[in-house]
Amino acid sequence: MKVAIQGIVGCFHQIAANKYFNYNVDVLPCLTFDELVHNVHDQNGCELGIMAIENSIAGSLLQNYRLLQDNELKIIGETYLRIDQHLIAPKGTKISDIEEVHSHPMAIYQCDEFLKTMKGVKLIEKEDTALSVKNLANNPSDSTKAAIGSDLAADIYGMEIIEKAIQTNKKNYTRFLVVGKNHNTDLENTDKSSVYIVLNHTKGSLAKVLDIIAKNNINLSKLQSFPILGSDWQYYFHLDLEYDSYQDFKNATTQIKDYIQDIIILGNYKKGEK
Repeated sequence: MKVAIQGIVGCFHQIAANKYFNYNVDVLPCLTFDELVHNVHDQNGCELGIMAIENSIAGSLLQNYRLLQDNELKIIGETYLRIDQHLIAPKGTKISDIEEVHSHPMAIYQCDEFLKTMKGVKLIEKEDTALSVKNLANNPSDSTKAAIGSDLAADIYGMEIIEKAIQTNKKNYTRFLVVGKNHNTDLENTDKSSVYIVLNHTKGSLAKVLDIIAKNNINLSKLQSFPILGSDWQYYFHLDLEYDSYQDFKNATTQIKDYIQDIIILGNYKKGEK
């Protein structure tokens, strides 16, 4: 089985895929999330994909929620990965040698406090953390350039970690979704679901929906609104729902139908562990 990931070999998506499947999976690198989703949708050399959906520091990746909806992919699982960002450079490099640090904008943002201590260093934004590390290998004698990335990338491309875990918040987690086009799920063995709902145009509809969810012993772990394209000031809502019994979820989705125009179930799956 091949799994599509966003980024090149050595990126955090590959680490998340290895963690979820509990072995080193064969990956299909994709430079963008759009490319990832279309490869999975078209079954272009892969059956599944794994994509970041939110980070404990930076929040939700809103465009990825819309990609899921627009391409009718199903969520079949999730995993949480602690993100340790390392300062990586050619072997023998000293921090005092470094004039440029390259990485993905999100990685640079997550390491802001450490980078402020590197006076006069230029920050260069790149498409991918692992690609930034790989580029160092093109000129291993250049000690003026460093990158921020994973320990896997440093190992694969023969670079050295010169400062470990430089992220500002040491409890830096990213949630990844495992997605596919067709997948059979044992619903009775699930304990989480992601759904989209469109509310009726009546006062208190959202409050009534949330009350029904609570009364069915379901925990609302995420509520995110999105504008409905082509409609003025109308929204749909993404909900992540956690439950002990699938029957509770089934009861709740039946009972809320009086207060909504539509519901789309993106997937029922097992909660990921941190």
